[in-house]
Formats: sequence, C-alpha cells, structure tokens
Amino acid sequence: MRIGNSNVFHVAAILALLLVLTYPAHAADVTVSSGWFRALPPSVPSGGYFTLHNGGKTTAILTDVESPACAAMMMHQTTASGMDHVMALDIRAGADMVFAPGGYHLMCMASTPLLKVGASVPVTLFFKDGHKITAQFQVRSATGK
Repeated sequence: MRIGNSNVFHVAAILALLLVLTYPAHAADVTVSSGWFRALPPSVPSGGYFTLHNGGKTTAILTDVESPACAAMMMHQTTASGMDHVMALDIRAGADMVFAPGGYHLMCMASTPLLKVGASVPVTLFFKDGHKITAQFQVRSATGK
C-alpha cells in the first residue's frame, strides 16, 4: 500500500496532537525569559535575574542552578533581615516567578572570565522531576545596563 504525501502529513499531525494532549505537565512546561547577570569583580558575588513561567497544569519545583560562568551558584531571597539561601522554589501552574534585584535572585560566586559585560552565558536550571532548562543570560554592567 502506498501512502501519499498529504496522508503522511495528516497522520503525523494526528500523532503530534495526541502526544500533546496526553503529555503530562511538568518542568518541561516552564520557560525562562529576560535572563541577565550584573557583572562584578570575581571576588564579589554577581546577581542573576530572570523570569520563569510555568505554562503547565502542575507545580514545578526548581531545586538547583549552575553556570560555567560561576564557580558556584545559589538561589537567594532578599528579606528585611538580609539574604536567605533558598533550597527549592515552587512555581505554581500558570504562574510567573520573577527573580529581580531586591527579591529572589541567583548568586554567582567566584565568577569566571566568561562573566564579562556584553557576553551571553548559559545557566542551567534543575527541577525536582528531573527536567532541566538551559537558557542564555546576558551580562550587563554593575549598573544593570
């Protein structure tokens, strides 16, 4: 039996639709946008900022972050009493989680030469369900420009 090109297209479209409809919501439904670092001297921790959007139907749990631009990287939250280390963050279904100066942020400890103004560096975010996302973050000056 010979299948024509239009039939192959229709079968592929139906299979893709079935895959989308039966695919469980998890961290793969999370997107990263507006990522950037504030470049500071390597002896001073540099802040990383971005927005996560959970387009899925379940909570995604961010558990770790890393970048080759940092010897170590952690998640922190600025509070009235200072900064608190954050071990995990829940991103509710349909919600945004904003990492911004004065709130949640990444701390890049002992930055490498990759973290220079004008560069773009990869940051990988790890989720409890085993998924990970790698996004490019722009490197800006100490003033954020």
